[in-house]
Amino acid sequence: MMKLRSISVVMALAVPLSLACAQDAASSPQTDNQQAQQPPPAGGASNQLPPNQAPDNQPPVNVGLGSTENPPISGLDLPNLEPHAAPLSYLQPGVHVSESVDSNIADTLGGSSAGSISRGEGSLELQRLWSHYDLSLDYLGGVGYYNVRGIGLKQVEELGFYQKVTWKRGEFGVRDAFSYQPEGTFGSAYGSVGATGAGLSELGGFFGGSALGSLGQVPRVTNLTLADAVETLSPKSAVTATVGYGFLHFLQNDPETGSSFIGGSQISGQLGYSRVLGPHDQGAVVYGYQGFQFSTGVTFHSNVLQLMWGHRISGRMDFLAGAGPQFTEINHFLTPVNFSPTDTFPPCILSSSGVECPRNDLRISAAGQARLRYQFPRTALSLSYKHYLTSGSGFFAGAESDIATLDVTRPINRVWDAVADIGYSRNSRVTPNGCTASLPADCPGVSADIYQYGFAGIGVHRMFGRSFHAFASYQFNDLIFDSSYCGTTGTCNRISQRQVGTIGLDWIPRPIRLD
Repeated sequence: MMKLRSISVVMALAVPLSLACAQDAASSPQTDNQQAQQPPPAGGASNQLPPNQAPDNQPPVNVGLGSTENPPISGLDLPNLEPHAAPLSYLQPGVHVSESVDSNIADTLGGSSAGSISRGEGSLELQRLWSHYDLSLDYLGGVGYYNVRGIGLKQVEELGFYQKVTWKRGEFGVRDAFSYQPEGTFGSAYGSVGATGAGLSELGGFFGGSALGSLGQVPRVTNLTLADAVETLSPKSAVTATVGYGFLHFLQNDPETGSSFIGGSQISGQLGYSRVLGPHDQGAVVYGYQGFQFSTGVTFHSNVLQLMWGHRISGRMDFLAGAGPQFTEINHFLTPVNFSPTDTFPPCILSSSGVECPRNDLRISAAGQARLRYQFPRTALSLSYKHYLTSGSGFFAGAESDIATLDVTRPINRVWDAVADIGYSRNSRVTPNGCTASLPADCPGVSADIYQYGFAGIGVHRMFGRSFHAFASYQFNDLIFDSSYCGTTGTCNRISQRQVGTIGLDWIPRPIRLD
């Protein structure tokens, strides 16, 4: 149910310059065999299709389930839509520098405090292949200097791990993505600022570990661990199982407002059965579980059952759709009641709505997803939509989220290429904010019912020789809370807009062969 094809997707935690590296590997023409074999570095480039021209006369997809050409649609991996590359064990370092101009560097509601951000980072990527074991490690670390009072020097740390074990009829993999960032998500365009979570939203759409929008310069730690197994029952059928644990932890309150954001953790599981329906088609039945726990003490869990259908034309197109019912049970949900002397007042509370007592609340809704990847002769397009429960990104203790993204990459000529992306999410509160009229300052998160987050970006990239790559990009971000955020006043600052222009340079030498 996710875009997970290789460790480069697992490493989609990367910040802008790591994204730049990824786009280099994904879309730039290669000039030697080693570079052609090299997987893209961290940063989510594998979320997008390669720009290599795909032949129109590809044969039908008739390989058995479990191969890289035809993985089960109920699992994590995506099918390859690119020419095969010989396996390669390698070690590759990198150095990345950039300079950005930001129109709202403090990322506040109604803010217009312009400033610049200077970044310097180093990266190291390792891939080691054995006959039945694959190991990938990826690290990126450095600093960013925010040239504005009250922010200054900030540290960035990211680490990814992927270990896969294969046998005759199946495989088992463990994936982990860790990130420490000085701020939250700011889109995912090539070279964008603060791109934390752009790739994790792909990892974490159902399994957590991601954030959809952010506010303020608040350091945070994010981690997502996944273990998945695939067992092929026959050339036409396979079963899959995935378990995951993710968390989002905020290290301080918002320095502008003093308010705190809601941290939380999520345990997830997924079982699926996939079967080949024809030369180009697969069907699947998938059961999923999500369990949420938040720093406010709120807990709830959901159970999802989906029917899925996938259609693919090798080398050109990959389409997936799935939908089904979702059953959500919220524990200790505060519900207005007609209080009587027979009720025990604690743990009931007195709020602006009267007396509210905790009850268990069962809700029935729908969950689903759709994804289209298409490889034109020179342009690669990826379009996705998801409707799931998410963590609420620190604003809410759980949210019902609609998430849509569009990514396009295209080489311009031998040394130039371009990338553009658009994203939008609408997030509705699952649980009440728990605020009382007399104690609004004690309420963590945001006192709104709905927030919308969108971004759009475009970037260009140029190669200088085999090791140096320069880029320039523009990014626009928009975060809007609904009118309930303003309370009884009716009007207040409830919109944060941010525009960032970035230029940068990457040094990525040839990979060092290890075999």
